[in-house]
Amino acid sequence: MDRNRLQSIARRVAQGVLSQPSSGALKRVTGVHVSRGASSAGPGEAHGHGLARDEAGLVLVTAEDLSGHERGSSYRVPVGAQVTALAREEAWRRGIELKEGLAATGGSLRVAIGADHGGFPIKEEVKGWLRELGHLPLDLGTHDQTAVDYPDFARAVAEAVASGRADFGVCVDGAGIGSSIAANKVPGVRAALCYDQQTARNAREHNFANVLSMGGPMIGAPMCRQVLEAFLSTPEGAPRHERRVDKIVGIEERYTGERREARRVLPPSGGT
Repeated sequence: MDRNRLQSIARRVAQGVLSQPSSGALKRVTGVHVSRGASSAGPGEAHGHGLARDEAGLVLVTAEDLSGHERGSSYRVPVGAQVTALAREEAWRRGIELKEGLAATGGSLRVAIGADHGGFPIKEEVKGWLRELGHLPLDLGTHDQTAVDYPDFARAVAEAVASGRADFGVCVDGAGIGSSIAANKVPGVRAALCYDQQTARNAREHNFANVLSMGGPMIGAPMCRQVLEAFLSTPEGAPRHERRVDKIVGIEERYTGERREARRVLPPSGGT
């Protein structure tokens, strides 16, 4: 039996298992915990609470979740959810557009945060600020003030954003410069070094930045909080800005050979 035939059989088996009714019970499928619930979502909308979760609690979008969607329709992927390989293949086969990284108005944002030893104290405060604002912090380290290398943590944050695991990222180091440079090496990331509310708003409105970099010790905790709140509450700007961001994406495509859409993330209601 050739490889393509084996892959086809494996896909059908996996999708068949996921499609079995569970009556709210917990099932284990190839190392993934799957729980299902009733959903009132209509065509073109994500099922939300009825989606599967992996062992780490991360929401998964599977091929089954696309079963009720018409060919050529769109499917809004919930904040922080991961789309399985089979689901992406099914979407491509049926011409379903996966709208990823779109936070529902009034909802929480999943924010990846990382820092080196110099930014660690501010990072710990950022976690509390995010929770106060109703968002979900994803702490990627470091976890104490032992000397470490900032590129490692900037990369972790950037990859979380680029993969869709997080809606936004926040990097904190001594000056913020190094982390922004490192994060911008990850395709799909637009990291901005911001040091006051104006630069934070500009980064979001004009540049569609999805990673915020701050020099915690340089601007201090009170300003860091103001910068964070301005960054997370500011939406992307007018079409003229999108046209320019598309050119940034075009430069990236030229050197990576990979086309990525500039994902838009809507801040929760009340943002300015």
